[in-house]
Amino acid sequence: MNKQIIILFLGIFYGQLAFSQTVVGRWKTIDDETGKAKGVVEIYEKDGKYYGKIVEILEAEHRHKKCTLCEGADKDKPILGLTFIKGLKKDGDEYNGGKVLDPKNGKVYKCYITLEGNDKLKVRGYIGISLFGRTQYWYRVK
Repeated sequence: MNKQIIILFLGIFYGQLAFSQTVVGRWKTIDDETGKAKGVVEIYEKDGKYYGKIVEILEAEHRHKKCTLCEGADKDKPILGLTFIKGLKKDGDEYNGGKVLDPKNGKVYKCYITLEGNDKLKVRGYIGISLFGRTQYWYRVK
């Protein structure tokens, strides 16, 4: 009986540990140029790929802006609610192979993300090879 309780406890503990070590969830975005918190992004998994959607914009004056410089299906969509990270695949400890859209300039970049601890996410957008790009660090919203 004691072994069953211990096994159950360990199963719950490791299950929660595994869940906390995923990129899925809500993340506060920090602007790499200003250091200011900009919004909240929800990262979710759909059909084995990972996506990021803007669910909150912290600066009131930007809440109703549209992606006027975007092209294709995202042109003139509201930035709030916009899925701007698309098609990442889990590859070991990294999620890569997808794209990230910068709503400020409408440009689309290659992207990868990695967890740095349970509550810190490294997000890198780049052109060509990852050497040429920008990195932001986001923090899990609890």
